[in-house]
Amino acid sequence: MGTCYKRPSPKTDRGPISLSLASLIDASWLGPREQVGTVYKRILIVCVGNICRSPMAEYLFRQRMATRGIEFSSAGLGALVGSPMDATALQLLAENGIDGTMHRAHQLTPAILRQADLVLGMEKNHVAAMIRLAPEVRDKVYLLDKWLHGNDIPDPYRQQRTVFEHVHEIITQGVSSWEPHL
Repeated sequence: MGTCYKRPSPKTDRGPISLSLASLIDASWLGPREQVGTVYKRILIVCVGNICRSPMAEYLFRQRMATRGIEFSSAGLGALVGSPMDATALQLLAENGIDGTMHRAHQLTPAILRQADLVLGMEKNHVAAMIRLAPEVRDKVYLLDKWLHGNDIPDPYRQQRTVFEHVHEIITQGVSSWEPHL
């Protein structure tokens, strides 16, 4: 059959718990198992301007999770609406075989937050700002770095390439840490 998923509890904040149906009952008579799917179908990644961190994470997720049927998008708390991704961020993605040239910055709204099944912010203050913007999303907003150190991911905007490289590496690790939970 499939896999059961449980949303994280605000009290425990342990994240999705995967349970095999076979571990609950003797399912040998059911035949071949099929993946029911994930609870998360729409994942939103948020930063400030939506031209550096969140689009890098969005495109990394898209590349790695292409076969999972999950829709990834990004937005900014103070987006540079309509702007393309920062040139250095684009270059780093391109060096890893990812084309981010179609990205244009979007402003975060309460409606966009409500439409997402999971929202990942780059900094603790982003998480707090999103909850202030739409308090009802509280239970689905987390840090991208949640499964690693729970740290903020620094903003590389208008910094040197070495800073972008460092941030790209942190974002890559954050994306990797979420993969088993999606």
